[in-house]
Amino acid sequence: MKIGIIGAGKVGVAIGYTLSRKGFCVVSVSDINKEQLSKAKKYLGEKCVYTVDNDRVVALSDTIAITTQDREIKAVAKNIFESFESLENKLFFHTSGAHSIDELSPLEKKGATLGALHPLQTFPDIESAIDVLPGTYIFIEGNEKAIQSLTSIGSQIGYRVLPIEGDKKVLYHLSAVFVCNLLCALLYAGENIMEKTGIHIEAFYPIIRATLKNIEKKGPLMSLTGPIVRGDIETVISHINSIHDMHLQKNIYKYLSLTALEMVKKRNILDSNILSKIKKVLEGIE
Repeated sequence: MKIGIIGAGKVGVAIGYTLSRKGFCVVSVSDINKEQLSKAKKYLGEKCVYTVDNDRVVALSDTIAITTQDREIKAVAKNIFESFESLENKLFFHTSGAHSIDELSPLEKKGATLGALHPLQTFPDIESAIDVLPGTYIFIEGNEKAIQSLTSIGSQIGYRVLPIEGDKKVLYHLSAVFVCNLLCALLYAGENIMEKTGIHIEAFYPIIRATLKNIEKKGPLMSLTGPIVRGDIETVISHINSIHDMHLQKNIYKYLSLTALEMVKKRNILDSNILSKIKKVLEGIE
């Protein structure tokens, strides 16, 4: 298997580095940004061909990973389609979590096998990506032939490989955004409130870690604690009053607390009258 990578970003370089360390042959990397190619060279070595020409990567490889930004995948596929008469015996896969293999559909008309491989992980930089990939779930999509090849690749770079249907990708990606990206946004909103107290966010890191540890052991539903779980309506009211001038934080508090209320209802641990009173207070937030 000769692997080529189109897009020398964090994901592409981390996957290439990990595969090369596992004995796979990464033969070529392309990117229009020469600075990105220079960074990639530090991880993938001198033997790999570095180029701004995607077609050269395709010509040198039988397995091509398109690790560009999502919005560029279709254009990359279109250009490759127009450049080659035949793509027989070549596997193309992209690494988007939100898009299906349909992004690559023109290539199938030239005989290519299509797939998608998405590491369910957050990658702030190349080093972090390399560090966390081995413990990461890898989700793959494609026909039987693609699944076989991507399972081989995925099992070498991640923790566990699982299939996903193309029409489920948007919801899959959205759920990842909720638990990862929007978690950062939530903590930032909390930090804005903390600033009013003069307390630095570092003081909250232990409780954040403990919460995540509880979730890993028991799941989100059974890990929920706090005033909503206790039915402490007075505290809820005092919370709302304390951020009366913070419109965004108020609305975040409103809708996440309503979600927490649904969790408490599912756990059946509070009287329905208390639940109704808290719900009325929360729905009254403007």
